[in-house]
Amino acid sequence: MALRNLVVVGLLALPMAAVAAEDPAVAGLNQRLVALQADMRTAEVAAYEKLQAQQAIGALAKAKRKDLDNARYLAERRVAIAEAAARTALARREIEELERTRSELLIEASRRDALRARQEAERLRVQTQIQAEEAERLRQAAEAETLARQDAETALTSVAGRQQQRLSAAQQNAAKLAREEAELVSGQRLPGSKFDNRGEVFTFAGDAFAAGQAALSAGAGNQAKALAEYLNIGKKGRVTIEAYDSANGVGQRRAQALKDALVAAGVAANRIQVTGRKAASTRARSAEVIVAP
Repeated sequence: MALRNLVVVGLLALPMAAVAAEDPAVAGLNQRLVALQADMRTAEVAAYEKLQAQQAIGALAKAKRKDLDNARYLAERRVAIAEAAARTALARREIEELERTRSELLIEASRRDALRARQEAERLRVQTQIQAEEAERLRQAAEAETLARQDAETALTSVAGRQQQRLSAAQQNAAKLAREEAELVSGQRLPGSKFDNRGEVFTFAGDAFAAGQAALSAGAGNQAKALAEYLNIGKKGRVTIEAYDSANGVGQRRAQALKDALVAAGVAANRIQVTGRKAASTRARSAEVIVAP
């Protein structure tokens, strides 16, 4: 690469060598163009603009006196354009590199936060289990004394309730961070979700499937990619897919199509159960993915 740049610099300089002593403007413009080509950062960019600048300098060197001003102006403009184009290309490279670095840092930070959240949720889960076991031991010990049992149960219920609230908050925070990481990594948006007594429920909206068809729409396919990334980050429980249709019996096939999309994106097939259900027309083209707690 360095040898090729030296050859190009030499070729640029040769046509002007004979006139450099006669016309300082030609020499100065030629020197700027040679310096631009010799710079390792700009040698491979703005090739067309450099060629135009070289041609304009050559025309200036051969211009007659009456055309000299116009030729000089044109040559100066062509050299300035070549320099600006090279600077623009360098700036674009730097911006692209900064964007890549920024994306990598965001993903890494999200992964660290999600890991800490999962660790905290696991610590609270173990703590909750230990406290539940202790509550049961105290309850059994207090059975012989009615009043003591009532007092103990009241106190323990309050403690267990507060602990359960903390566990629930920690789990939801872990889920939030996992959602952010999944969307960053996949480049797609997750479907909306809520928590109920079944676990976390993701809803693919009423346009997830074409009318009367089992194939996923393009939007639902993108959401499935993000959901697969989410399931592989921190959600390890069983997954149930319930897909709906109004009357034509494609609910089961729709659920299977959604399962196939998740498996293709890396989710273990043995984690997923599918079922089709009939529903009112407003829900007939939707599906729910239920992730057990």
